[in-house]
Amino acid sequence: MSRRLLALVCVSASLASGCGLTSQDGTDERRTVTVWLMKDSASQDFLKRFTEGFERDHPGLDLDIRIQEWTGIGDKVQTALKADRTDGPDVIEVGNTQVPQYAEGGRLQDLTLESMRDWGMEDWLPGLAEPGQWMSRQFGIPWYAANRVVIYRKDLFEKAGITEPPRTREEWLAATEKLDSGGDQGIYLAGQDWYTLSGFIWDEGGELAEEEGGTWKGALDSEAALRGMDFYRELQALGDGPVDVDEEHPPQSGVFARERVAQIVAVPGLARSIVRENPELDDRLGFFPVPGRTADKPGAVFTGGSDLVVPKNTDEHDGALAVVEALVGTKWNTDLARTMNYVPNKKSLADAVAGEEGVAAMAAGAAQGRATPGTPRWGAVEADNPLKEYMTKVLTGGDAESEARKASDRITGLLDLDA
Repeated sequence: MSRRLLALVCVSASLASGCGLTSQDGTDERRTVTVWLMKDSASQDFLKRFTEGFERDHPGLDLDIRIQEWTGIGDKVQTALKADRTDGPDVIEVGNTQVPQYAEGGRLQDLTLESMRDWGMEDWLPGLAEPGQWMSRQFGIPWYAANRVVIYRKDLFEKAGITEPPRTREEWLAATEKLDSGGDQGIYLAGQDWYTLSGFIWDEGGELAEEEGGTWKGALDSEAALRGMDFYRELQALGDGPVDVDEEHPPQSGVFARERVAQIVAVPGLARSIVRENPELDDRLGFFPVPGRTADKPGAVFTGGSDLVVPKNTDEHDGALAVVEALVGTKWNTDLARTMNYVPNKKSLADAVAGEEGVAAMAAGAAQGRATPGTPRWGAVEADNPLKEYMTKVLTGGDAESEARKASDRITGLLDLDA
């Protein structure tokens, strides 16, 4: 079996373990780069193409691609970063908001120089690039993005006389009010969809939390953040979304499929689940970016996705950099985006996915994308999540300023390293 074919078998068999290869004369061991990628981030076909292309372009290197489960990955990555070098990863895919918690211990390679000199960081999507930074240095390199858009019923829009998707918040509210009649819900927006709320807060110039003198504090009680919450309250009232649960309880795809709902805010891929539940909607779904305050640009959205990091304890530094450079470069990044319906990592690559309506809407919004506050403690906030209780309190008639102060104080306590 040829060396290249053996390498491809390693990837395609289960994508869970790699093969160490030697040269044909058996004297020189080839260098292997071990890459941890997350389950379902890339298809087997893509990984085969990438492995073949990478090894062709880098004849001294073999790839060992090992697929990881999201469950428990945080502890597994931390263990790998702290270990004495044995058979650990040289490149790791991590969630874009996870980078600070791994960089904090000083166990990731600082990739600022390569980012500025070689990888075009000035064009990266901000929602991937910003959370990849720690202490003003770049540790996480943007790989792919996904963010929310508005999925809508074209037939209900037509019935309401709405010929074009709204481009501003004012137009969005007016259209949704029209749609919310005759037994139809203008929008289904669960009361605790804090990711969507975050976009409205950012669009107003507010923040979830801010750093002051090295200390992070909750910021939901700022005037800008309160304006974002007020818009959420107006929009949420134009449908029957429950105020005391998030968008997964019940899953909003099922609600949209079963009931006469004109719009939801979700990633475009959710449309597949909707159509599976109700095939009659196959030709009736459309997509548009979350509208902004003005028509010149979409609204801010939370950007999910993945960054690539290089552990400091790698013994294949140059090989690891070569893998990162290939995966985030134009050729393979656009290939991945087209294969998986992702947003590419650079704003200038949005045209690569322009032919698919949902992904094109997502790419337009991604240019205004943001991520959660860049502190390693943000995970503690999400685990307790004062934002959800705050939103329910306001939507059930509570005083927004008072409830925002309480929630901000709780966020501050959770972000306090000494707490």
